[in-house]
Amino acid sequence: MKYITLFICMLLLWLLLTFNLHSANIIIGIVASLVVMMLFGNKFFKDWQKFYNPLRYLWGIVYLIFFIWECLKANFDVAYRVLSPKMPIKPGILKVKCTLKSDIAKTFLANSITMTPGTITVDVIDNHLFVHWIYVSSQDPNVYTKKIAGRFEKLLKKVFE
Repeated sequence: MKYITLFICMLLLWLLLTFNLHSANIIIGIVASLVVMMLFGNKFFKDWQKFYNPLRYLWGIVYLIFFIWECLKANFDVAYRVLSPKMPIKPGILKVKCTLKSDIAKTFLANSITMTPGTITVDVIDNHLFVHWIYVSSQDPNVYTKKIAGRFEKLLKKVFE
């Protein structure tokens, strides 16, 4: 079942990347997915049963909507800082504690922070993310962790763990 899961994921990825439903493209996608499945099937999807949990996909959609909302808010915040005559910025690199267990969840968290304007994930070491923030509003680790990662962590736990 693990191999079928990998095959389905690779074929869906192929179809999303090529965005072409012609028969030749589908056949090439099937062949490429089979090759990937045979070569790398034993290295991926240790917890492949989670893949078939429909509730995770619902939380993924909720996460996507929440992420878009946070990006819009951050865009307006950065635009205000750029257009303001005094340009109120106070940049800094913060060590943010991460409570996520899986590597894919940490990767999604780091990428979500980076794709939100005004922040960029510089490094991930163990359970800590080093984040450059355009306006460090607090020196308390609990406060800035909640502001930066807390927004996304709760939903990512429901999607990936």
